[in-house]
Amino acid sequence: MIVTRSFAAACLSVAVLCTAPAFADEVHRPDKVAFYFAAHEDDWQLFMNPSAFQDVMGGAAKTVFVYMTAGDDGAGLGSRGRKHPYYLARENGAEQAVRFMVDTSGQPVDKEVSHAPFNGHPIYRIAYRNTVSYFLRVPDGHWSGEGYYETGFQSLQRLNTGASGTLRAIDGSATYSGWSDLTKTLRALIDFERGQAAQVQLNVAETDVRINPQDHSDHIMTAKAALDAVEDLACVQRAYYVDYASSKLPENLTALQRDMESSVFAVTLAGILAYDHPANWHHYDTSFVGRNYFRISAGNGSCAPRTHTAAAGGK
Repeated sequence: MIVTRSFAAACLSVAVLCTAPAFADEVHRPDKVAFYFAAHEDDWQLFMNPSAFQDVMGGAAKTVFVYMTAGDDGAGLGSRGRKHPYYLARENGAEQAVRFMVDTSGQPVDKEVSHAPFNGHPIYRIAYRNTVSYFLRVPDGHWSGEGYYETGFQSLQRLNTGASGTLRAIDGSATYSGWSDLTKTLRALIDFERGQAAQVQLNVAETDVRINPQDHSDHIMTAKAALDAVEDLACVQRAYYVDYASSKLPENLTALQRDMESSVFAVTLAGILAYDHPANWHHYDTSFVGRNYFRISAGNGSCAPRTHTAAAGGK
């Protein structure tokens, strides 16, 4: 594992013990399944790349992207006067980013689309070669975690604290009755997708506020939900990524790694533009691209095969 000076400086600045950064291509595991939990449809592209790119390109047998919120910014099913709903534009950006990574070494194929039922809740699922994408489409919770007026002030944070007893997807596809219902759903999803894999890696936002201060509530709550879902799985390796706070850290990627990150993010924005919504390249490029900071909490032993099945099919 290689220590970079920029990461070491960041660790010292918050006076905590940090693990040095490592990238997914350092170990190629045909028996590995990598999960990337994103609150919004552009989070992993900005904060968890090129780790995700390297997993897709051969670091894992399967890479699974789970998008918790619709990223609707309070618009719900609305289009904001454009041709398509905003949440669908963001989903299209995420989907095109995944296809771009997969198809850099092969020709495009047809995707498999379904609504996969887990814990009684159907979730929109896209399978494409060695990747799977899930969209739970719960309302964007605002940076504060208090939600938006237009979507009934629903949020992951309010569900977690008990301020709200339910959380309903903006398209009406599912209603989660309490935090436990949500985490049990995620656990069923994780168990299904990990299958017989001996190594499982969970990629989430950094939950230590000393390392990742003033992050978006949805980022932290998404990480908490995923971590709670695998709380009893000691075998799972956990990677914690610095999100918004990375904008205050120096660039630490090589030229090649920066190209990988920026190209995927550009494709994401092109997918949003294709659905008639604006995209702010300059702000994100100067703030986050070129940075990839995270720490690893190693798993203990190999993961046993899942103990139950969950159907992932049906329209």
